[in-house]
Amino acid sequence: MSIRILSTTPLVGRHLHTLGENFPEMMIAPYRSIAWKMALASAEAMLVLLSEPLTEGDLELAPRLKVIGSYSVGVNHLPLALCRARGIQIVNTPSVLTDATADLALALLLGVTRRIAEGEALLRSGTWKGWAPDQLLGYGLTGKTCGILGAGPIGRAFARRVWALGMKPVFWDREGKHRPVDFGAGVARRLPLPALLPQSSVLSVHCPLTEETRGLLNRARLACLPHHAVLINTARGGILDESAAMERLHSGLLGGVGLDVYEGEPKLDPAWLRAPNTVLLPHLGSATVETREAMARILCDGVGKILASPPC
Repeated sequence: MSIRILSTTPLVGRHLHTLGENFPEMMIAPYRSIAWKMALASAEAMLVLLSEPLTEGDLELAPRLKVIGSYSVGVNHLPLALCRARGIQIVNTPSVLTDATADLALALLLGVTRRIAEGEALLRSGTWKGWAPDQLLGYGLTGKTCGILGAGPIGRAFARRVWALGMKPVFWDREGKHRPVDFGAGVARRLPLPALLPQSSVLSVHCPLTEETRGLLNRARLACLPHHAVLINTARGGILDESAAMERLHSGLLGGVGLDVYEGEPKLDPAWLRAPNTVLLPHLGSATVETREAMARILCDGVGKILASPPC
């Protein structure tokens, strides 16, 4: 059987099913399974997840490939240079997961600062003795500065949320623009990292993983944060030096860390499980029914249009 569309997994909703009705030569085969590898030779479209990186070797086995659809915003798991050289188009799913991811970043922030997970664990343990003046004291956010790394849609959406809590958002001036950021509910300054980090009681990461941002929050930069700052990352693992962050947690220099992404995920450094003042989630940024269905629609519509278009 000649396979035109090769997907590694079913998607949320019926959009992949509809795409298969329009292009019946579709196969769903697990990533790197024997069936998946055998189908590469005839595949004109491939659908993968963020956690399923493609190599140049994979593309060499797919000479008929026209389009790669990634069920994600980020495309750092794809061999982009080779795709450009071969004219392989990329379809991803920007915009629709903005609010879901910003909501989750806010949930992590509140979870860390108000010790939500610890409170629930105490209650479920059956050992709670009742209200006490010093029980699980957290940290307030009103009036504090929130440094935001990334002035794209998700970063601006997160700024609106922390502004509503009474925080003052400040954005990283990554490109030296010096222009303020209109985040919808107000206007915030852009600052270079050396000026932004020391005043960020909260630092939230919303920038893509690139060669510039890989290892951005290293040991030296984390040391610039104020005592007991809180760090949130819903962007990409690899931006944060995880070992350095854990060292600062154990020493009490960091007030807390909330993570939804990890370097090398789904593998997790087991040291995170022993790190204090953390809330750890399994990459749930876009995990709402509405968002995942919208992502599937964008992905399948985009791939379908490319396959249906006449050759140049």
